[in-house]
Amino acid sequence: MPFPRRRHLQLFVHHGLFVVLLIALVTLLAYLAHEHRIERDLTQSGRNTLSTATLDVLRQLDAPVSVTAYAMANDTRGENVHRRIENFLRPYQRVMPDLSLTLVDPRENPKAAAAAGVRAPVELVVEYKQRVEHLTEFTERAFVNLLMRLVRGTERLVLWLDGHGERSLAGAANHDLGDFGRQLRTKGFRINSVNLAVAQEMPANAALLLIASPQAEVTAAEVQKIRKYLSEGGNLLWLIDPEPLRGLQPVAEQLGLVLMPGVVVDPRASEFAASPAFAVGTTAGYNPHAVTATLQLNTLFPYSRQVGTIESDEWRSVPLVEVAPRGWVEMGSLEGALSFDKNRDVPGPVTIAVALQRTVNDKAQRIAVFGNAGFLSNTYLGNGGNLDLGVNLVNWLVGDDDLITIQPRASADSRLEISQLALYLIAFSFLFLLPFAFMITGLVIWWRRHKT
Repeated sequence: MPFPRRRHLQLFVHHGLFVVLLIALVTLLAYLAHEHRIERDLTQSGRNTLSTATLDVLRQLDAPVSVTAYAMANDTRGENVHRRIENFLRPYQRVMPDLSLTLVDPRENPKAAAAAGVRAPVELVVEYKQRVEHLTEFTERAFVNLLMRLVRGTERLVLWLDGHGERSLAGAANHDLGDFGRQLRTKGFRINSVNLAVAQEMPANAALLLIASPQAEVTAAEVQKIRKYLSEGGNLLWLIDPEPLRGLQPVAEQLGLVLMPGVVVDPRASEFAASPAFAVGTTAGYNPHAVTATLQLNTLFPYSRQVGTIESDEWRSVPLVEVAPRGWVEMGSLEGALSFDKNRDVPGPVTIAVALQRTVNDKAQRIAVFGNAGFLSNTYLGNGGNLDLGVNLVNWLVGDDDLITIQPRASADSRLEISQLALYLIAFSFLFLLPFAFMITGLVIWWRRHKT
């Protein structure tokens, strides 16, 4: 039966209105997609999402950042290197729109690459407030360290006391602090040793002095130079193991320290398959302070001692870390089974770190004393938040409070490497094999239906 003319008109208007609304909806969705970007990072460790630490550093940038990438457009494997660089920087550009990127092929412009001091096949030259840094490692941690160096500006000189068998910031032995020293370098610190038996006095440009458990006696003349440095407002990080002070008692008295004998015993260490002489620091034991405010990981302190202070109008003292809430300070031998002796031992919790601060000549002087030096050693630096705590300490001590942050962690899932043969097999499967299978299936279904 033929449709009436009016019915044809209604269908035409209905279909036309549907097309118009569909086009309007698609246009609206396109506009919303352009104006509002929504992304979800489905990687295991969120490696495509900038960490809180990175965002904290980006907030310190108050001027444009210029990135010039010197790289060939394609590498020997045919990978688009320029696109990889753009993808690497895109998350940072979304947070900081005035981060610009310029791509330069060194084969086409060798003079520019030579003038910029480029030495690697793929290298980024980052400029901020006329300060320049080079980057060849494309990871978030490396880029954040570079930004921290740019924000810091001038290098802070960190000196460690040398000449008495101390733990060295350049040493490679297990008990040394060489790995920690390398971490400080990546963050814009300059580190060096100072032997006060030779030096007339502490260098005036020192931002921080580190004393890490001398193994030989520090002479009275050297102690006097340290005391003079402190009296003039010098900053100090003092790491004290449970052993004699070896001549540094006058320094402890100057700071009003109370250093108890004995070793901290923490039964909770057994939960981490560690000796009871290893104290575990947790968020419950981190007292409110700039150094520990962002620290969320457990820390490990092997063979620690109790540290206290005498109340003084001169120094503002804050306990930093308390450990062993169910433990004690063992005054006896650590051999054999350990148990608390109420007539001899000191019950926990135990304070093993304090921060001191005062004003000298209108300048803030900062001191941190830890009853443990092993937590920053090459052996234990990688445990939990030990590195974060150490870096936070140094940033606070030199006055870079804005750079106190938790370092980004390495991504658990890394780049997927696929051989050329596997790529060919995947391409053949999706471009030929699957379409051919679908076509054969369709023909079989059509033939069966046609036959019936």
